[in-house]
Amino acid sequence: MKRLSRLDDSPFARLWWSIDRPSLAILSLIIVIGFVVLMAAGPSAAARISGVGEFHFPVRQLIFLAPTLFLIMALSFLTPLQARRLGVIVFFGALFGMLLVLLFSGEVNGAKRWLYLGGFSLQPSEFAKPGFVIAAAWMLAEGARDPKFPGGAVAIGLYGLFAMLLLLQPDFGQWALVTAVWAVMFFVAGWSWLWIAALGVTSMGALAAGYVFSDHVAARVDGFLKPGATETYQVDRAVETIANGGLIGRGDAASMKGALPDAHADFIFAVAGEEFGFMLAVFIILLFAIFTGRVMAVAAGLKSVFAQCAVTGLAALIGFQAIINIGVSLRALPAKGMTLPFISYGGSSLLATGLTVGLIFALTRTHQGVFRRKDIMP
Repeated sequence: MKRLSRLDDSPFARLWWSIDRPSLAILSLIIVIGFVVLMAAGPSAAARISGVGEFHFPVRQLIFLAPTLFLIMALSFLTPLQARRLGVIVFFGALFGMLLVLLFSGEVNGAKRWLYLGGFSLQPSEFAKPGFVIAAAWMLAEGARDPKFPGGAVAIGLYGLFAMLLLLQPDFGQWALVTAVWAVMFFVAGWSWLWIAALGVTSMGALAAGYVFSDHVAARVDGFLKPGATETYQVDRAVETIANGGLIGRGDAASMKGALPDAHADFIFAVAGEEFGFMLAVFIILLFAIFTGRVMAVAAGLKSVFAQCAVTGLAALIGFQAIINIGVSLRALPAKGMTLPFISYGGSSLLATGLTVGLIFALTRTHQGVFRRKDIMP
């Protein structure tokens, strides 16, 4: 195989030398580990469903993994200006999809979150998250560039619209994730701590209202505070499954993952802990921490306020989602159905995370041979 040279002027060679390769290496390792863990979790999950094969979930994950990898590569070729345009289009398209979900989709476990297209289901809110980060970062950057432009007010309005649609589904977990990311972007954009504190107080008020007016949210919070309740069955099984793995894992010997609902999706971290032990569980946590930290460090060196805000927000999106998923599995957070990026089974989540990472690479790679400044620093 011919080695890539810096003298090679092919598109792939230019991409290789301009992309942040440490981030790419960490991401590749997460994807490989995710598929290995899903191979272990898939058969027990498939056994609960009649008429499907033992490797139903790993095979379907591969079907979505191929376009996800293509999406990451294709988006990496974009200039920051093109990435910004795409992100805004995706955001408003996903908001329209969320509206369609509220109007026409049926309820699943008391929530409306999915659009059903033939044999596939799509969760528009997953794609709205990276789109929101891009759109909000653009407005915050425009406000910083021109104090007369109400960029901050527009960005707050976009957040309010997105948050309202999430709460109407209702999806308090995704709302909390978006709110945390929004607070990080506020900080990077240089807004005062007073605004961040106001956002925190408003969020606590919304959570309190959710506890009072939503039986589902109240049950999750009460179950977190009182382990052993009926509502915490999945979380209790997840903790037991992780503990059963010990230091180096048990494999299929005395496995408890068969009793764990959603072992292939929301609680796949528990399967990783049981099958491969405490060592792999810690390694997965470190990989997400290093990936998020690396991307944020690269963002800090960017000259564009838009790129700084957007890349930091996109990295926080992946990092916070991993924290929430792992925290629920360890009973450190109230139960919330949220996937572990690139590891949990799920087509919408996989494609949306691929969109997130592709936008990160597009905004962080070095751009040589581009002579129009606006293409590099919108």
